[in-house]
Amino acid sequence: MQAVLPLSPLSAVPAVSLRGEALRALCITEPGLKVAATHALFQAQQAGHARLDAAEPLEPDANVALPGRPARPELLPPKDVPQRSPFTPGGLAMLLHAVTHIEFNAINLALDAVWRFSDMPDDFYTDWLLVAHEEAIHFTLLRNHLQSMGHDYGDFAAHNSLWEMCVRTQHDVVARMALVPRTLEARGLDATPPMQARLRKVGTPEADRAVEILDVILRDEIGHVAVGNRWYGWLCAQQGIEPLSHYRRLAREHSAPRLKPPFNEAARRAAGFSDQEMAALHSAE
Repeated sequence: MQAVLPLSPLSAVPAVSLRGEALRALCITEPGLKVAATHALFQAQQAGHARLDAAEPLEPDANVALPGRPARPELLPPKDVPQRSPFTPGGLAMLLHAVTHIEFNAINLALDAVWRFSDMPDDFYTDWLLVAHEEAIHFTLLRNHLQSMGHDYGDFAAHNSLWEMCVRTQHDVVARMALVPRTLEARGLDATPPMQARLRKVGTPEADRAVEILDVILRDEIGHVAVGNRWYGWLCAQQGIEPLSHYRRLAREHSAPRLKPPFNEAARRAAGFSDQEMAALHSAE
């Protein structure tokens, strides 16, 4: 089994292991370095300098925690994370920090999908590497905006729900596709327009810039959820699984959050949710 080594300088290696480098990037603790490594791996893949072996045996170093993350923010249970009104400068910063934390986790989630699940079609890995690259762009946009407001990533407490679901689904690629992109990340499609509406009411330049960044994120997240839908559908077809009933079983088994309206119908349909799936969402209200 291959242990995790320090991140290889892509310029010095003509053909790096795409999945191995994804694992190395996942292990990086410093956010800026993780972002740089993610972009570098994406660029190497685009330039034909990344070798993809879907069967390559990979194993994290037992002394390295997954995912790599900084000492801050402090991680609390969701109910214990403080919240304040975005109509105050501090409250707006807390809201943007929460979204920044989601995007940092989303980088890790996508990198984890690339290295963890072997023997998938090549497109699976390149799809999730593109997702990681775009999530890194989102994180940087939000972090830069936080810094322009006198704050930084890590200044406020956050929760770990996204990664906890990643851990619960680490042994089942079907469950991962069902419950991370199609459930937790799809909730972002629903939550973003109401958040933007509230920020528009704040009416400050900082809030207006946040609305613009959320426009970029929402556009890209439709594609990310579509990746989850694509591979969940493919896996169900390969294994002879009925998607709707299996999704309900997985949601129960892994304690997925109950999805609540309002749903962003246009975004969900653009991301590949079928009429049957949308009807099931509404019937569960």
